[in-house]
Amino acid sequence: MDLSSLSNVKGARKSRKRVGRGRASGHGKTSTRGHKGQGSRKGHKQKLGFEGGQMPLFRRMPKRGFTNPNRVDLFAVNVSSLEIFTDGTEVTPEVLAANGISKSGKDGVKILGFGTLTKKLVVKANGFSESAKAKIEALGGTCEVI
Repeated sequence: MDLSSLSNVKGARKSRKRVGRGRASGHGKTSTRGHKGQGSRKGHKQKLGFEGGQMPLFRRMPKRGFTNPNRVDLFAVNVSSLEIFTDGTEVTPEVLAANGISKSGKDGVKILGFGTLTKKLVVKANGFSESAKAKIEALGGTCEVI
């Protein structure tokens, strides 16, 4: 099998609707726009969410909650994920991202205490849970908040 032998599945490609090409086409005369009214005129455009004068759904729904613009969104990393590093390694958010443990798009990294750790590490992160800090320091490692 090679790229030249590939073909589309039946129904995957559909030809465009050709309107205004005579009555026999089924899309002639009014060109699928109906008779008179706002939608039949050229340049017709409705606002997003417009429901013909009826109160739009997004205005009928109650307002709920609050989004804090100053929220700090940290990526959670468990201590068990730090097992891949060798003894004495300095673990920073950049090192975690390079090893595919954390993802970009967050405001930082917080180390959580789930799992076990058997290596002495120097961990630099934006936050630590109490259990994570205890596990890292019990092995002789250090926790530094950046």
